[in-house]
Amino acid sequence: MIVAFGDSLTAGVAGRSYPDNLQDILDQNGFHYRVDNQGVSGDTSTDGLARLDNVIAQHPSLVLLEFGGNDGLRGVPVSATEKNMNEMIHRLRQESIPVVLLGITLPPNYGPDYVKSFTAMFPKLARQYQLKLMPFLLVHVYQSSSLMQPDGIHPNGDGNKIVARDVFNLIQPLLILRK
Repeated sequence: MIVAFGDSLTAGVAGRSYPDNLQDILDQNGFHYRVDNQGVSGDTSTDGLARLDNVIAQHPSLVLLEFGGNDGLRGVPVSATEKNMNEMIHRLRQESIPVVLLGITLPPNYGPDYVKSFTAMFPKLARQYQLKLMPFLLVHVYQSSSLMQPDGIHPNGDGNKIVARDVFNLIQPLLILRK
């Protein structure tokens, strides 16, 4: 099982979520994993930390960790978000659960210093724990209004197909092909 663990970007808010589309891609390519979408809209890294035991209890083969966007949008200090992310990664690793980190960034109106330190948090954690990293989950969709919802924050159904393909390309080397 692969657990997609995150906030609304994981949960999906319109159309199919990226985990739904990832399941289709895995199935089409002969990978026999079930993707469990444990994304909750509005969750912060604090909420994720509170839900982590549910993920650990499932003993997944892989966790796709995506939190931080709501922290940033609420102006939570980057140090607090990083502490929560660090704790989640540490606890998953203690349980020998592989983690792939899916990063996010913030709109520039949050100020260059805050955005820079927020965005740098993901590569820093990836280096610290030697994790596979997608620095910006929405890298191939965020600039296209046809792939994003009107809020400009969340991908639509077509956008989530692209996000799923990007995630698949990142995790494929970690997966076992079972025919």
